[in-house]
Amino acid sequence: MTTSLDEALKRTSLSRSNQMEMLTFRLSDGQLYGINVFKIIEILESPRRFDRMPHSHPAVKGAVDFRGKPIVVIDLSEALGMEPVPFDQQLAYLIICEYSRQLNAFVIAMPETLLTRGWDEIHKPDGVQAKSLVAVGYSDSGETILLLDIEGILSEIIGYGIEMRDELTSQGVQTQGRRIMLIDDSRTALTMMQQTLTKLGFEHESHTSAVQALNAIKQLENQGEPPSCDLIVCDIEMPGMDGFTFTRTVRELSSYNNTKIILHSSMSNPTNRLKAEEAGADDFVAKFDPTTLAEHLFKALGIATNDDDLFITPT
Repeated sequence: MTTSLDEALKRTSLSRSNQMEMLTFRLSDGQLYGINVFKIIEILESPRRFDRMPHSHPAVKGAVDFRGKPIVVIDLSEALGMEPVPFDQQLAYLIICEYSRQLNAFVIAMPETLLTRGWDEIHKPDGVQAKSLVAVGYSDSGETILLLDIEGILSEIIGYGIEMRDELTSQGVQTQGRRIMLIDDSRTALTMMQQTLTKLGFEHESHTSAVQALNAIKQLENQGEPPSCDLIVCDIEMPGMDGFTFTRTVRELSSYNNTKIILHSSMSNPTNRLKAEEAGADDFVAKFDPTTLAEHLFKALGIATNDDDLFITPT
């Protein structure tokens, strides 16, 4: 019999081995899609109707009560420009997920199976213009599995702001000359972080994969050059190499022993902080609140603020 401890140990071992476990599912187009099980809270049969939300995006079907709280229901098919899943006429399912400390319910046609894959088996598609697609994998039978940019979908449908506390944007003198490396496969997340750092007065460079960033870092080290940044903010879930593996690899490079690393993820489960520390990261922060990110950046770099009570918002 599998216990909760067994499951916790299994998932911890995945974070140590550059692997991820995904749930595969179908949408209205019959295509196979995948989502990291760490983000899934529960899978339920979909009700035939929802409480409507006026003036919302067409893909928002309404709200559903989940453990005593209303959460937004989004039809992923319709969000991707396809025919909606006819949940009011046939059996459909809800995947309850947590992204950026917020619960959302996604309507799907049918869940399929659980698969474990190495991140090196998950590839970033080249030349694909679909802005909602971040990676491609394959099932045991060789069928293509599409991994979606859920953060981008949520940003488009619900919206994320990048406003932050006024005192944080007045640190320009202290942030001048401080350079931060950003690593994230989501174009939406990367853009929001870039805008945040620009507002704060930080210089920054960006990479869309950990492999790309690691190659740039190793090239500098092989040339005997000092690190190009004072701090690295790295996503955890990425094709090719996850953030935990990236952090462990960087910590093996002598010139990056003192470079601060913050792991940044929409998976805000408290165990991620422990896994981040275990991998050698200095901090973990959940996506995406610009004020919280700014606070963690200032703390990691030892930058004082104008507000003694500012640090630090729990995540």
